[in-house]
Amino acid sequence: MNSEKKLFTFEETKQKLVNYCVYQDRCHAEVEQKMREFVLIPEAKEEILLYLMKENYLNEERFTRSYIRGKFYIKSWGKTKIKIHLKQKGITEKLISSCFDEIDENDYLKIITKTYENYEGKLKGLQNYQKKSKTIKYLLNRGFEYETILQVIEN
Repeated sequence: MNSEKKLFTFEETKQKLVNYCVYQDRCHAEVEQKMREFVLIPEAKEEILLYLMKENYLNEERFTRSYIRGKFYIKSWGKTKIKIHLKQKGITEKLISSCFDEIDENDYLKIITKTYENYEGKLKGLQNYQKKSKTIKYLLNRGFEYETILQVIEN
């Protein structure tokens, strides 16, 4: 395949990256990854990053909050899974922890309960202990904490 990178002027590249950030919230790692598609000298990359941050197109806290809301309310992921994925994107532990207030505790328990009931209801022809263990394993894979899962099961 053609692996040549397209050549754009500095302003065109900057505008493409602005559009990339406007489309949806991005983290620094995603923007840096996108920059690799363009032929840029390190000084140009730095200048574009500074511009994006100064003009608030690139905001790590806003990205983190948006990511947490999306993965929880739309995909029904637990806090553990969300945290792992954010760390992979280079977001700091401190920022992740401070942004988890985006998830309402009552909503969190409701989602675990709903996910638990939906999954357990689909399991047919198994002993109760088998259902329980499969369901716990499923919820752990969705990123929910073991203690919280047990709390939901016992209620």
